[in-house]
Amino acid sequence: MTRIMSDPSSYFSRMLRGELAPPPVFGLLGGSIRQVDTQGGTLEVEYTATPAFLNPAGTVQGGMLCAMLDDLCAAVVDATLHAGEGVATLSLNTSFIRPAQPGALLGRSRIVRRGRDVCFVQGVLLQQDQEVANASAVCKLIPPRT
Repeated sequence: MTRIMSDPSSYFSRMLRGELAPPPVFGLLGGSIRQVDTQGGTLEVEYTATPAFLNPAGTVQGGMLCAMLDDLCAAVVDATLHAGEGVATLSLNTSFIRPAQPGALLGRSRIVRRGRDVCFVQGVLLQQDQEVANASAVCKLIPPRT
């Protein structure tokens, strides 16, 4: 895994070092961080779609893909935060390109623009090098509690 981190005391940095558990939804989605670059504002995560994620047509249900994209977009912002700061997704606009099958999905996200209070983020899910879904998100930056 490639890591370029900024604040070693942040939640994300501590999670990568194994000092804190990842969010339960990350485990549910079969998430595994492959690469993070806080200076470049990029993140790469591998997810595993299990048979429990399938719809009646035998493909991954769209809501599960949305959950992966939401996790992916918020996590790239989270990776850039300082200790005590947080992130919340305000909007997630998802497009489904092709059906996803059970198994590995590669997620890539990047911060497009970071403002004082919000970040604009793009994410994509790939399966066997083909895009299955993408999203644009607006994430709110939550300051530390005082």
